[in-house]
Amino acid sequence: MALDMSGDQSLSRRAMKAELLDAETELRLAYAWRDERDEEALHRLITAYMRLAISMAAKFKRYGAPMNDLIQEAGLGLMKAAEKFDPDRGVRFSTYAVWWIKASIQDYVMRNWSMVRTGSTSSQKSLFFNMRRVQARLEREAMAVGETLDKHQLRQLIATEVGVPLHDVEMMEGRLAGSDYSLNATQSAEDEGREWIDTLEDSSEQAAERVAHSHDTECLRDWLITALGALNDRERFIVRERKLREDPRTLESLGTELGLSKERVRQLEAAAFAKMRKTLEAQSKEVRAFFAA
Repeated sequence: MALDMSGDQSLSRRAMKAELLDAETELRLAYAWRDERDEEALHRLITAYMRLAISMAAKFKRYGAPMNDLIQEAGLGLMKAAEKFDPDRGVRFSTYAVWWIKASIQDYVMRNWSMVRTGSTSSQKSLFFNMRRVQARLEREAMAVGETLDKHQLRQLIATEVGVPLHDVEMMEGRLAGSDYSLNATQSAEDEGREWIDTLEDSSEQAAERVAHSHDTECLRDWLITALGALNDRERFIVRERKLREDPRTLESLGTELGLSKERVRQLEAAAFAKMRKTLEAQSKEVRAFFAA
């Protein structure tokens, strides 16, 4: 069954005119829905308590969400309550529905407060909705006895009062300081004002850096080719397999392939590096200038 919640004003007016259910009628409707899936009974039950949902939604207007959206979420919570309500427990439906309505509204507020997830635990959710109230009470109590609380003391008292770690209070204080702002918003009211995104540093590689990197890579490549050219085929093979592969081979595997001992492969590798170093030293001025830059 879908509940038509289009237009919060018209819905509010209809809710105020809805019937007031006594305990006996409420129980009968709850049984009819649970046992017979009587949608007419469900409709009467939901409509009768929609005023309760609207009243609870109004308490969350200060979080900046549209009232119509809050009423819709409250209505969804009310329908969840009707779906899960067990009339055999001897509890009034209105008492049971309050928890589901409040939970639905709170989830909506927290989902839409920030793109960053604001609270993932029940204690963090409690902190989100109670922090300002607890803070105001603690400040009043301190003033009443002539005390002044600094920010750290106040945060510590809030953490103790709500039962959360101090870092949760510090995090939530930043979250409650304001909702998200668009980086495409202008910094001033002028039409040609610079957008906030223009103040962010560009972390991508700049053109000059790309040119320099390309030049350096080409120089290193040329020097490596020249140095390798001074080696014989076996030495070049060992250097390539040991140093130029993504997955370098071991001395032992190369020795097996070449029919040499592991120690002999190590000696050939060292000799090859010595030859390459000598070749590079012949270009010492250019090489030293490159690495000194």
